[in-house]
Amino acid sequence: MTRGRMAVALLLVLLLVPGVVLTLVRLLDPWGDLWVKLEAFTPFGIVAYGAALVVVLIRFAVIRTWGAGLACAAVAAGVALHVGWFAPMVWGSNPPPREGAEPLRVMVSNLYAGRTDGLDVVQAATKEDVDVLVATEVTPEALARMERAGLDTLFGHRAGRPAPGVKGTMVFANVRLGTPSRLGTTWGSWRVPVGEHTLFAVHPHDPTDIAKWRRDHYLIRAAASDEQPDLIAGDFNATPDHPPMRALADTGYRSAAELANAGWQPTWPAAGASVLGISLPNAVDIDHVLVGPAFAAIGTHTLEIPESDHRALVAELAVK
Repeated sequence: MTRGRMAVALLLVLLLVPGVVLTLVRLLDPWGDLWVKLEAFTPFGIVAYGAALVVVLIRFAVIRTWGAGLACAAVAAGVALHVGWFAPMVWGSNPPPREGAEPLRVMVSNLYAGRTDGLDVVQAATKEDVDVLVATEVTPEALARMERAGLDTLFGHRAGRPAPGVKGTMVFANVRLGTPSRLGTTWGSWRVPVGEHTLFAVHPHDPTDIAKWRRDHYLIRAAASDEQPDLIAGDFNATPDHPPMRALADTGYRSAAELANAGWQPTWPAAGASVLGISLPNAVDIDHVLVGPAFAAIGTHTLEIPESDHRALVAELAVK
């Protein structure tokens, strides 16, 4: 084998092995935490297979053999499969809101176990003209900083409770909130009446403990099936490719980003997340606003919150 062929073969191995692994994980949904974490990167299969397809097409143009043709077809199938999984984020019908319906702006923000400066969160919510803020990982200290930054002036109503570490989840709103009740997840999740509607503010366990992660998502899905909330929002610790999110979509809860064809909007890891001192780019979308049949999605976008390891997600909604 010539050096040129060896180089091409090595390049294809480097591209296709990750692509095939992502494909198999997405198809098989293995149990272990490593596989669940890998499944979060399913959209990167488009990049891996796409680059490999360019290589094999160039090779096929130089050497037209049936083997090269089969390789082109196989790699193209991988591209098509991953594009099909991702396509709903950029294409599909989006039922419009009721004519004259007032927009409802919902923001989801993770306070990074209380490390985030409350002033930054309040300023972002003010700038974005937010009606409902779902905040996760709210510690008592973080809440106090938010209050000093003018939280009560912006939002006259609140629900949920702060807690040490990552367990505190709260809802702040400029519309009336009813009496909240806890959902049974490991970390804080709440059922909150918001005006005439019902919101689930959720924060299931992350996939470092798969049993708790699956249990929490099951509890959220079961409660949603029983109670039919209008909105489910928070840090889901899961991407649209994970089975729990696909199951919620099957029960009628669609991502506002997907409905609005907003495209890929990764929220984690953001500022503060690094490996060996090297900052990691945003790579996975684990913060979501899901809507039931009552709401239409107008648009979504993310924004940086300094000192948080998540980007915040803002969704503009309106009733149908």
